[in-house]
Amino acid sequence: MVSKNQIKLIASLQQKKYRDQYGLFIAEGFKVIDELLQSDFELQGLYQTESLFGAIGTVEPTFITSAELKKMSALTSPNNCLAVFKIAPQKIPNYEGLIVALDEVRDPGNLGTIIRLCDWFGVTQLVCSLQSADCYNPKVVQATMGSLKRVNVSYVDLESFLAKSSLPVLGTFMNGANVYQSTLPLQAIVVMGNEANGIRPEIEKHLTQRLAIPRFGTQQETESLNVASATAILLSEFRRGN
Repeated sequence: MVSKNQIKLIASLQQKKYRDQYGLFIAEGFKVIDELLQSDFELQGLYQTESLFGAIGTVEPTFITSAELKKMSALTSPNNCLAVFKIAPQKIPNYEGLIVALDEVRDPGNLGTIIRLCDWFGVTQLVCSLQSADCYNPKVVQATMGSLKRVNVSYVDLESFLAKSSLPVLGTFMNGANVYQSTLPLQAIVVMGNEANGIRPEIEKHLTQRLAIPRFGTQQETESLNVASATAILLSEFRRGN
């Protein structure tokens, strides 16, 4: 049985200030929860409308009604289960391998998709500016489909992080070098900019190479690519070239 106070607390985790206050986040749907259960994230509570999970360690699943789940859920059409996990301590990023850095990427759906792309292309480090979307936002967790467990997401002063790097730092611009004709390094930091404004000038000054994804449309009128789509193209080129 779930209490009204528990429902209220779980529903509050849709907001970052309460996630920070309690150190908890929610995950919904069997696949996402099952993936996170196989990770280092510590399970705090498990709620289900039907028999999906058994006991996980010392945590027994709580059976709830669809109406109770709807009150907890961040989804318009809730699934049949919801779990509460403890937020893991942030790991300090290092300057090794291929790293994706996000400069004020604020849309949760874009962040979740980029985390999943990093997982797909074997990028284990995603570095976000302090103004970027929260990786524990329910929409981000949902969009990652469990990839959150395999990608280390950290939040840093991005300008300072780049200033200390000895790796090449690459970013995308409309007037950059054609990515399909460029030699791409094996280890690098790839900076992706804000959905509306791109890469900030204070971040741009740390770039060592400017890249462009060329337009092939005959009228050349498309203003820009979605940041997640652009990330997919760039990571594909990095992996293809290497």
